[in-house]
Amino acid sequence: MIKKRFIITLIPILLITIAIVIYFTQKPTIESTPKVEYIHNEGETQGTTYSATYLQPDGIDLQKKIEYRMHQFDLSLSSYVPKSIISRINRNDSSVRTDADFELMFKVAQEVSENTNGAFDITVGPLVKAWGFGFGNSGHHKIPNVSKILTFVGYQKVRIENHVLIKDNPKILVDANAIAQGQSSDVIAKLLESNGCKNYMIEIGGEIVCKGLNPDGDYWRIGIDKPIDDSTSTIKELQTIISITDCALTTSGNYRKFYYLNGKKFAHEIDPHTGYPVVHNLLSATVVAPTCIQADAYATAFMVMGIDKSLDVCKKVPNMDCYLIYTDKDSKNQIIYTDGFKKYLK
Repeated sequence: MIKKRFIITLIPILLITIAIVIYFTQKPTIESTPKVEYIHNEGETQGTTYSATYLQPDGIDLQKKIEYRMHQFDLSLSSYVPKSIISRINRNDSSVRTDADFELMFKVAQEVSENTNGAFDITVGPLVKAWGFGFGNSGHHKIPNVSKILTFVGYQKVRIENHVLIKDNPKILVDANAIAQGQSSDVIAKLLESNGCKNYMIEIGGEIVCKGLNPDGDYWRIGIDKPIDDSTSTIKELQTIISITDCALTTSGNYRKFYYLNGKKFAHEIDPHTGYPVVHNLLSATVVAPTCIQADAYATAFMVMGIDKSLDVCKKVPNMDCYLIYTDKDSKNQIIYTDGFKKYLK
């Protein structure tokens, strides 16, 4: 009887002991598991800067991959790179062939041109250059011969056949600056996702793509600049802050790139129909869309179209919203936005 009682008493003691051993052997393993932190990269690209914040599941820094992909992209669409596909096309190099990056740019550009009645036009390059806003501008400004240049402008005058860009006239120049930066943000976003990132924000020259949550576990908070005339880009004041995720955002305006000639202001937004810089009361257009290439192109088009036409077009494009800042008859800044934009205003 004594021996039997001892065995019964010993069993629960052994179980408790085993549980204690398991607890203390497992606990250090749990505590020693490193917490994955967000990684931040920044640098220069495309004549501007880039910034990438992302959560890579294995804590791998992707900066080298990011910069290599941006280099590849520049070899396709950067007019600052003499050997790029777009530069060679503009020199009428008969041996050049378009690649996937160029063809996506061209496809989206033509679609936006159609939807905006030509307010967006990648053949506006000769006018941009003539007005002194193009690559290599000397800083000496004068009123160009607009009627002559318009002969070489028109998105219907270019097409792609078998990876070759066909121009109706060899003097036509392709200018992707109003769409390529947004596209480059999409390109890096895809790179981050292919490397396991489900939470990130990429910004290139103000063109933003974001997904998931920020390091604080909330939506990404983005500031929209107040449109203050400043050609030096040193004066920064926010109009509002919005919260977004799983989308892209870009802002276009006439308050950064401009100059005065004979007392008159000329901004870099050129109307492809008239050949002249736009003159109206729309100061800036912010567009939120599924892709940054789309947001970038429409924001540019809206600056040409003005308030009413921009709102009409924006409402017709699925999953796209806009926020417009303009001056009223008393020269005071006012805002107007689509109904869908309300959800971003927090």
